[in-house]
Amino acid sequence: MTTAQAPKAAPHGRLVPVAEDVHAFVQPEGGWCLNNAGLVADGGRSVLIDTAATEARTRRLREETALIVPGGPHYVVNTHFHGDHTFGNGQFADRGSVIVAHTGTRSDTEEAGLGLRRLWPDVEWGQTPLTLPTLTFRDELTLHGDTVRTELLHVGPAHTANDVVAWVPQRSVLFTGDVVWSGVTPYLLMGSVSGSLRALNQLRALGPSVVVPGHGPVGGPELFDSTEAYLRLLQDLAADGLRRGISALQAAREADTGAFAGLLDPERLVGNLHRAYAELQGLAPGARIDVAASFKEMVAFHGGLPACHA
Repeated sequence: MTTAQAPKAAPHGRLVPVAEDVHAFVQPEGGWCLNNAGLVADGGRSVLIDTAATEARTRRLREETALIVPGGPHYVVNTHFHGDHTFGNGQFADRGSVIVAHTGTRSDTEEAGLGLRRLWPDVEWGQTPLTLPTLTFRDELTLHGDTVRTELLHVGPAHTANDVVAWVPQRSVLFTGDVVWSGVTPYLLMGSVSGSLRALNQLRALGPSVVVPGHGPVGGPELFDSTEAYLRLLQDLAADGLRRGISALQAAREADTGAFAGLLDPERLVGNLHRAYAELQGLAPGARIDVAASFKEMVAFHGGLPACHA
């Protein structure tokens, strides 16, 4: 696996209001390990949705959060187990925040550990101690503020086996984690194509006005449509590749992605095709797949290690 020259780190994100009592922590450029987060704070018990990948980025998130919630959030929700959404847990748990996640996410977080850091050894990760959720649930959980509630809904398998979204119905704001993407290539090697499509229908039914994706700019329900359109194309490419008897990597190299050619991190198509191939061949949604082998093929497709802007 070829190590790419470490890119200059992207600027730090900031909290921006998206509705009364609701803020999004938007990081620039999107892509590998540069995720969004969110804050719901109505004067009651506050909720932070996801953290960040590195010590420095999480410190910025904590500082921004402290401007609105001086004592720090009461709860920190992990929408899924990937390190860009969970590595900052420790900076909030040390200050009394309760870390909340799906039961499966807690198990996956423990199993994955800090392995993500090894993929990009040149990134300045800082201190990111593995900090597991202490409050877990299976289907749904509601966190109540004074006047606003945050509904945590299990919608996986989608991006991973156990994705959770955070819905703020009184403000019509939905934090999707990595079930929905904006200007960035979706990634569902560890989840499900068919499961993602089911999840998108679930999210549409909520009727949100504001959609905060896991990566990329904040938008509205149109993000459901663009994510779904990519997934439909993925299914078509996988069916054609299997019919022609070519590998996922070869299918990706020959693919015409049309309107999606300009998305960030296009190498994810290889991993996505591995999942789509496996599902067409009968693998259950969310079932384990060889992640390491797929990532090596993404590196080959990219021509080197994809850039991580954390």
